[in-house]
Amino acid sequence: MTTEQHIYYMKQALELARKAEGQTHPNPLVGALLVKDGKIVGRGYHKRAGEMHAERMALDEAGEAARGATLYITLEPCCHVGRTGPCTESIYRAGVREVIVGMEDPNPEMNGKSLRELKRLAVNVQTGICEKECRELNEYYTYWMKHQLPFVVLKTASTLDGKIATFKGESKWITSEESREFVQSLRRRVDAILVGIGTVTTDNPSLTVHKEREFMNPLRIVVDSKLRISVRAKILKIDDRTKTMVATTRRAPIKKRKALERKGVEILVVPDKRGRVSLVSLLKHLGKIGMTSLLVEGGAEVNASFLKEKLTHKVYAFVAPRILGDDALGAFSKMGLSDLDQAVRLKHVSVEPIGQDFLIQGYVHV
Repeated sequence: MTTEQHIYYMKQALELARKAEGQTHPNPLVGALLVKDGKIVGRGYHKRAGEMHAERMALDEAGEAARGATLYITLEPCCHVGRTGPCTESIYRAGVREVIVGMEDPNPEMNGKSLRELKRLAVNVQTGICEKECRELNEYYTYWMKHQLPFVVLKTASTLDGKIATFKGESKWITSEESREFVQSLRRRVDAILVGIGTVTTDNPSLTVHKEREFMNPLRIVVDSKLRISVRAKILKIDDRTKTMVATTRRAPIKKRKALERKGVEILVVPDKRGRVSLVSLLKHLGKIGMTSLLVEGGAEVNASFLKEKLTHKVYAFVAPRILGDDALGAFSKMGLSDLDQAVRLKHVSVEPIGQDFLIQGYVHV
């Protein structure tokens, strides 16, 4: 096949992988496609940790048609025994002739090992087709695998002059319905969402994904050093699909802590030297429990803290064509920067219209 044909099929495998966004942690997103004589004979994607791998699903659908076929897979197939058996063995036994791989798995147990195993078994292997797109698809997983910390995405919704609420605290709705729907798509893609107690007190958000997801909503996290949260806050409603964690300090009243724990809320005590919530310790805990991504939704103090402590990796800034003036609340507070060279800079920046707003996104320059 030509390179153009390889790209065509790999892009379809990428679309399959995206079906499980936000549902596979701590596993990666993987899509697979089996093609024989110009026809797709098998499709698969990894739905959830512990369930069938993408290539296994594609092989099952293809059956005997897999013999002599080409397998397109967004991420290197596994060759070790985990919750499921090694996929390289299944690929070989099915008689697959060629494997086209988007990117190698950064997992130290893998890192090209399965590709070498397939070559040893006389299966043709080609790598690097749509590699950039495959790496972007799994940037959360790759970062977590290398650092055992979640990839942090910061989202803001502000006016042209950088305000997120009026001086009275009114913020619904600064941005358009289209922007808010885009935020829902962001929430669907992450493992956890974080806000500060100020946002909970002012807005009383539920922080759930409005459209039904097949499995769990993201873990909801509140940073609340004194445990001031109301026991009636929407974010504390717990069910089989929705969980909440409150990160606090030793200043939290024991009685209040026990009351929240009885409601099913996880209380995480992670104080720093100043008696505030240690964001570093919080992130280490999230990484340890397999949270590969975290969406920070503010407000101003939390936003500033994540940037000042250099804990943010990507920014989504929604900007509405409105102006609120000096007395309104800014998107970031008390950054304490005296030199322009200290400003947080973004790289690989893109700008696109979203309804009447603009979305500016980019990666934090380090």
